[in-house]
Amino acid sequence: MKNKNRVICMIIIFILVIGTTFSAKKPKDYELVITHVNDVHGRVVEGKYDGVGYARIDQINKNLKDDKLNKNVIMVDAGDSFHGTTFATLEKGESIVKILNKLGLKAATLGNHDFNYGSERTKELKALSNYKILATNVKYKKTGENFTTKYIIEEIEGIKVGIFGLSTPETLYKTNPKNVEDLEFLEPITVARETVKELQENGVKFIIVLTHLGDDLSTKEEWRSTTLAEKVEGINLIIDGHSHTQREKKEVINGTVLVQTGEYGKNIGVLKIDFDSLKDGSDAIEYKLLKKDEIMGKKNKKGEFVGGIIQSKRISSLIDEIKLKQNKITEVIIGNTDVLLVGEREFVRSSETNLSNLINDSMIWKSKADLSITNGGGIRASIKEGDITVGDIITTLPFGNYVVTKELTGKDIKVALEHGFKDLPNSAGSLAQIGGITLELDLTKSQGNRVSNIKFKNGKKFDLNATYIVATNDFMAVGGDGYSSFKGRKEVANFLGLDEILIEYIKTGKKIPKKEEGRVKIKK
Repeated sequence: MKNKNRVICMIIIFILVIGTTFSAKKPKDYELVITHVNDVHGRVVEGKYDGVGYARIDQINKNLKDDKLNKNVIMVDAGDSFHGTTFATLEKGESIVKILNKLGLKAATLGNHDFNYGSERTKELKALSNYKILATNVKYKKTGENFTTKYIIEEIEGIKVGIFGLSTPETLYKTNPKNVEDLEFLEPITVARETVKELQENGVKFIIVLTHLGDDLSTKEEWRSTTLAEKVEGINLIIDGHSHTQREKKEVINGTVLVQTGEYGKNIGVLKIDFDSLKDGSDAIEYKLLKKDEIMGKKNKKGEFVGGIIQSKRISSLIDEIKLKQNKITEVIIGNTDVLLVGEREFVRSSETNLSNLINDSMIWKSKADLSITNGGGIRASIKEGDITVGDIITTLPFGNYVVTKELTGKDIKVALEHGFKDLPNSAGSLAQIGGITLELDLTKSQGNRVSNIKFKNGKKFDLNATYIVATNDFMAVGGDGYSSFKGRKEVANFLGLDEILIEYIKTGKKIPKKEEGRVKIKK
């Protein structure tokens, strides 16, 4: 009896062991892994206020490819990569294309700032790229032909995957309108429905849209990525850009997964797709947002990052090589000054200077705005007496900010100016540097009640109830440095980088101010 019981026990244990072995969850494999970025704006290397740099992004891609569970790894970009830093603008975007080619980018859509050098230059950059540029709703006005490739179809592990792109119609005024005067931007929803139908007729089972639409409430509802997901059936995945939204998790709208990483390459999105689970809809798509702190690791006593993702040598070497060649460009002389142009921190954050006036004058010259306001903290260095080089301007304006014009009422402008002078006599990066107007300040009065006697330099009367066109930088345009009265107001147009505009202005031979002009008069 004992032996019989022992045999029965052994059989039961064997069955349990075998059952456990076969029911143990097998590590999941993925037919397609997608890394994605958006709105990098030329930030190719790591920085305090920037992202992790392309060399680390390349290493992330390599690490994913080395994982045997990931069968196919591709990278895509949701737009605004060609412009935004000196590194990008010195070669009008070509330096960025070289890096993205080396990264092995699969596809990208076009953001509004990817047209900042004009549509002809965008076309040239498209020809230089080894990856597919997709902006399906952008066509030539005269011929009706697509400006880019309409879509691509890839067969991955027996499944046809279709990718197309959509650019925001806001591009018509969120770059200089002249840059895109030969193009038309069709309604995203209409184009998406037509393209999805065409892809499905070609046997595509998984549809990805690279969109530079965004979900900003200031954008027309029918142009938002969220509306696209809601209104168009058949899209599996929307990889978005434009609004600089940092989506911590995937959002599922009408069965469509929507993701976006934020800005400047600070975060990298990783999507893992299991084709065997496509019948489960959005559950077939896993999403993780790799954040900057996680990627960079921590700094040691030497100031080196440890414990994070290393930089790939092939990309960091390419960046160094490009920078070396660009040094020749930065040495080009664009003009001359017989006085010191004052841009030191202690001055531009506490008073008007001849350099701040020069910068504001260039903003009004380029944009034709009624007045301009920029922040003293955006000016980082003086320009010495003598020849002025491209490098001098870059050192003075290093942030890659571009000029934006907005519609503001006189009351909005008054609020902005009160904010800009609230910290005086103390120094502040938010100090308002102005162009096109003069005003008086009474520092004995409380904050919010200091500014008076605002006058246009051309003699036009300033009216609190009238509407004016104001030129500022893109940072302040969205409320940066506390300029809340700019936030949410109608954008009229976008222009080149502030550094590029100042270079153009000096090249024209415009008068260099020898000293400050008394645009801000402080009552004694």
